[in-house]
Amino acid sequence: MRATRRQVLAGLAALSAARPALGADWPELRAAPAEVQLAPEGYPATSVWAFGGQVPGPVLRVPAGGRLRQRVVNGLDVPTSVHWHGIRLENAMDGVAGLTQEAIAPGATFDYDFSAPDAGTYWYHSHNRSFEQVARGLLGPLIVEEAQPPEVDLDEILMLDDWRLNEEAEIAGEFGALFDAAHGGRIGNWVTVNGQAEWTRPLPQGARVRLRLVNAANARIFSLRLSGFSAFVVALDGQPLPEPFAANEITLAPAQRADLIADVTADEGDEAALITRERNGDFIIGGFPIEAGRAPGPRPIAALPPNPAPRLAELPDVPVRELLMEGGAMGGMRGAMMGGAMMEPRALAERGMVWAFNGMAGMPDAPFAEVPRGTPVRIALVNDTSWPHGMHLHGQHFHEVEDGRPGAYRDTTLIGPQERREIAFIADNPGDWLLHCHMLAHAASGMMTWIRVT
Repeated sequence: MRATRRQVLAGLAALSAARPALGADWPELRAAPAEVQLAPEGYPATSVWAFGGQVPGPVLRVPAGGRLRQRVVNGLDVPTSVHWHGIRLENAMDGVAGLTQEAIAPGATFDYDFSAPDAGTYWYHSHNRSFEQVARGLLGPLIVEEAQPPEVDLDEILMLDDWRLNEEAEIAGEFGALFDAAHGGRIGNWVTVNGQAEWTRPLPQGARVRLRLVNAANARIFSLRLSGFSAFVVALDGQPLPEPFAANEITLAPAQRADLIADVTADEGDEAALITRERNGDFIIGGFPIEAGRAPGPRPIAALPPNPAPRLAELPDVPVRELLMEGGAMGGMRGAMMGGAMMEPRALAERGMVWAFNGMAGMPDAPFAEVPRGTPVRIALVNDTSWPHGMHLHGQHFHEVEDGRPGAYRDTTLIGPQERREIAFIADNPGDWLLHCHMLAHAASGMMTWIRVT
């Protein structure tokens, strides 16, 4: 008989409890309340939940192929966990409370120990009530370093986030509000870069920089462009592109990342900028004052070295599994299964559920797919709703299928309303892996499932 998820979790908890204590030299990552200056000077500090007392949390670095060992200490009054977003790691270390581990109780610790096989830009964040805990600030960057990184004058991480602040610069409550869940998610009213509202970094004229863009927002989709740079995208979601392409406009769904190699073309005394396009206009969210340097000139952009993640050369001839997204405002969902019973929309909403996958609201007991390790998989993600969704698969990377061929290689894909997007991958990492919308309120209100790789 196959063990249930509850039995597996009980076993994991016992193993964790029986694990010998780690040495004192293991680094600690503490989740706890903190005060940070999110709003401009003159406003009070904002009460947040943070890793290491800062937002974003400390930059964690590990060489490609190396191991990250981190003791997470829960200094909160509520349970938490940490997911290492985009890393093809051991399943027991994935940090999904309720699927791969029990949540870390207040005052308790959990020891994460895993290999990081792929160089690139990743991040870490809470994965217990993440719709609230990420919105309160529990997130940070994780960089897996190449053995031979590209030659640049500056390697800069830019974590983009938004916050819903009130007039006193405090984080507004109503986490998990059904209105947010049924629409675009919890969209903030205050955008920051690296926790700052007016982030700047001086650069010399003619400098070459690597910009690691991370969308850490709960639900906001960023449409970005650069001014004062000649820039190329060299990696998406941590995975190098075979051929870099010009970064004219970059769209990042929540959890998506893009690595850019950019040459400063602005003149001394000018300012280059990172600009976001919003409904009411374009806004500078990151400034680069240009100082004296060298005259800009054309220089080639080379591709980053490939990672060992298993890519597909051709689209495999295997059945396509369909995952139908239903529900939300203006969605017309007539009902869905939950807890073994069919429920109408009103009854689902009373339980906080407004979305469904294949007629199932919330986390199912059985996996959406179960495949042996090494199996090629094709999934058609069908968005039969009025809202965009950023779908994230844990533990694997996948190709977005483009014109019948394997295209961009990512861990999160953005699917617009009434759009169909096929993904394909080799299921090479054994375990139970979450597949969910990374508009975090959408996940909490129904858009979660999982796959099992045996």
